[in-house]
Amino acid sequence: MASFNFIGASAVVVLCLCLLHFSQASVHDYSGEKFASKGNVFVVHGGSEGIYSSAPDLNESSPSSSNGDSFIRFEKIIFRRPEEFSNFSSGSIHAVVFEVDDRETIGGSAYGGQRAVCCTADLAKLGVCTQGEIIHRPSTNNPGWPQVFGASFGIDELETKLQPRTIHITKTGMYNVYFMHCDPNLKEVVVEGKTIWKNPTGYLPGRMAPLMKFYGYMSLVFVLLGIFWFSQYARFWREVLALQNCITLVITLGMFEMALWYFDYAEFSETGVRPTGITVWAVTFGAVKRTVARLIILMVSMGYGVVRPTLGGLTSKVLLLGGTFFLASEVLELVENVGTVSDFSGKARLFFVLPVAILDAFFILWIFTSLSATLNKLQARRLLAKLDIYRRFTNALAVAVIVSVGWVCYELYFKSTDVYNERWQNAWIIPAFWQVLSFSLLCVICALWAPSQNSTRYAYSDDSEEFDKDITLTLIKPSPLPTKDVKSPSEVRSTPGGDGASNGGDVEEDKTA
Repeated sequence: MASFNFIGASAVVVLCLCLLHFSQASVHDYSGEKFASKGNVFVVHGGSEGIYSSAPDLNESSPSSSNGDSFIRFEKIIFRRPEEFSNFSSGSIHAVVFEVDDRETIGGSAYGGQRAVCCTADLAKLGVCTQGEIIHRPSTNNPGWPQVFGASFGIDELETKLQPRTIHITKTGMYNVYFMHCDPNLKEVVVEGKTIWKNPTGYLPGRMAPLMKFYGYMSLVFVLLGIFWFSQYARFWREVLALQNCITLVITLGMFEMALWYFDYAEFSETGVRPTGITVWAVTFGAVKRTVARLIILMVSMGYGVVRPTLGGLTSKVLLLGGTFFLASEVLELVENVGTVSDFSGKARLFFVLPVAILDAFFILWIFTSLSATLNKLQARRLLAKLDIYRRFTNALAVAVIVSVGWVCYELYFKSTDVYNERWQNAWIIPAFWQVLSFSLLCVICALWAPSQNSTRYAYSDDSEEFDKDITLTLIKPSPLPTKDVKSPSEVRSTPGGDGASNGGDVEEDKTA
């Protein structure tokens, strides 16, 4: 009954969450951000997000409108400099807003030379810009873009403010905000304040918005799987195996993970700030689920609970591999998700991706090596029922691995050919696919090892081992002629509890299979 109460409560929570309407917000905070030198320009990256165009019936004259309005709003942007660098007036510090298709309108080069963002002496001689200013040209495809505005320091001024501004978005695209200046004397300047980014349906970044719905649906799907599994578990609880308890744990972890991810995006949408606590919990539940799932598949492949009662000396190695994978996966997901607001994917995460990829490859190699050995044992012992279920399990794993390799190749192609995130509207499919694939494999495992009245047929038993010894001895040497001290085969079969009983038990199992 406790299982059904848990499932019912989870279903109610998820359904309520899906029916709620959140006022969504995406806020990019700047707390003393320093300018970095990039070529001949000093830059602070203010954010990158996919934004859909405003609804057609938008009244653009009202910057406070929220329904169907897409915009980027600058609020309380302040540039500060140290007192020792305040004894001079300065050139402008610019805020540059542009859509990724208009990136070529920022910067230029003289006579086909190296591209520069700040106007150089050679470009100034050509009369295309003023030396020391940001180079920008009007877009031919998007009138009024890029948008460039700024502020400058007067003598002895320690700070200067950028006037509040709301930029309405009338074209769907990946938008970027940069703060730039060309004055080396302003290299100690820092940026404070925030920008607020909004889509027509809310403030959640365009690439992340579909994931909130996705995790909502996945939560419901996990609830349905949980209802099926726990109902079977409750009906045949006397026949439940240790493996089925582990599967129950994975389903429970999956339900919590999906619900937490939904909460994460919902809270992000409501407040505009990525909720660190919920994100960490979602990441942790996901890492634990992936680790436990891999360990279960590995132990099943080794024949744990089917052809061997324990893992023996391999237990410590299996646990070491699982612990290492958990740490690597946890670190990767924390770096990927905690505090992440922009739609821009960083390039410095390869260091964290490689350990997870290597450990996954090791898991796959060990799993299939163990599966091959287990299948050979089952075939030699003529345990046909167990052999059949292991063959189906092997086929499902093989399909999952092939699909995974194909998707990894597609993901590499997708990211290598989308340097500027121009295909941001489809990027959510990549993380969603891995969730769907792992859930599909979990469903296959649940179907193969669902609790039933015949669950114990697939469990390890001493009878199977005795039967195996019988076959092995028969194959090694012929049976001796019966003597006065040795019972005849008919007497052995009639002896209660003898080897014949175990033989008959497994033969009966094979017939049933």
